[in-house]
Amino acid sequence: MSNKNHRTLVRWVKRALGAAFLLAVVGMVVVAWIPKPLPIETAEVTRGDLLVTVSEDGRTRVKDRYVVSAPLAGNLARIELRPGDDVSRDRVLARIVPVTTPLLDARSREQARARVAAATAGTKRARAQIERAKAALAFADQEAQRIAPLVEQGIESASTQTRAELDQRTRRAELTSARFAARVAEYELEMANSALRRAGKPSATEDDGEEQLVSSPIGGRVLKVLQASEGVVAAGSPLIEIGDPAALEIVVDVLTRDAVQIEPGADVTVDGWGGEGLHGNVRTIEPSAFTRLSALGVEEQRVNVVIDIEPPYEQWARLGDGYRVDAHITVWREADITKVPASALFRQDDGWAVFVVRDEMASLVPVEIGRRNAMEAQVVAGIESGETVVLHPSDRVADGIAVTSR
Repeated sequence: MSNKNHRTLVRWVKRALGAAFLLAVVGMVVVAWIPKPLPIETAEVTRGDLLVTVSEDGRTRVKDRYVVSAPLAGNLARIELRPGDDVSRDRVLARIVPVTTPLLDARSREQARARVAAATAGTKRARAQIERAKAALAFADQEAQRIAPLVEQGIESASTQTRAELDQRTRRAELTSARFAARVAEYELEMANSALRRAGKPSATEDDGEEQLVSSPIGGRVLKVLQASEGVVAAGSPLIEIGDPAALEIVVDVLTRDAVQIEPGADVTVDGWGGEGLHGNVRTIEPSAFTRLSALGVEEQRVNVVIDIEPPYEQWARLGDGYRVDAHITVWREADITKVPASALFRQDDGWAVFVVRDEMASLVPVEIGRRNAMEAQVVAGIESGETVVLHPSDRVADGIAVTSR
């Protein structure tokens, strides 16, 4: 090869290398300026069940409790019972030696008779409550028996039968409470008569040594000992509080705006008490609200919701009076609906919107939302099941931007 040809070849090689280098630099610049897809988290729009609840903390409470009081003034012997001790009906709880009692004057005699009359009226009222509770339970039993075959034939829904069975349990619990109230009323009448007879004795002195025995009107367990030490007590002084720990209810105070969505009979899930999750039903929403300061110092209107725990008792036998629990009250439930993660939603003008991933691009789509909870929301219109949406969209996500799932 001649020198001329060699020089020409070298020159072309240098030019080719220079051009290649220039193209590489230009390519790198172009690639650097091309926007990269934005990494995002995504989730799929699905169909399924949606449950909306009102969740608050609550406290357990013994349904039927009674405070045993001193029927008359006197010297109380030391009470040996302690909280948690079991007591049977008519068991002696306390002993009181009456103090010297003067002859009853006309006014004191009338007061004593008035207490007896009030206790008598209370007994009659309690018996009437038992009859009403029996009638209500009988009607609930008839309704449950009437509905059961209709459900089997498909005429009535299963939810109707569930409500009927719940009404049965509620009426049965009301009858139990009415019988408890009747026993207490009879006990109060007995104590009032005993106090009147004792006070009427002109020779009733402390030296007589005759004790007034204070017995339990019901069987149950000691909840509190209010006066354990020996000493002088006045008539009507509280001594012991007793109740049945197997008859527990849960009291949850909720915001009044949430309470209007709750219906008697609503399903309740109970957790956060240290054991397995429990189930219950709303028995009643108290008619009167109250004001409470929130943790931020804001006044809130709240109302108590009373919940019955479903059996068996063995599942929650370790629960006691005044225990803290977390209650989740169902206010709405629907099956087979289109739903989207709540974290994909954001406000757009006066409505809601999501970013839908289509062809690796983020598309802004307005949506119509129905019911929602903390995790998911019902989609009424805008997107369909199976579409992919952006979770927690930041201000970097915009309509038409390229995205890629992490």
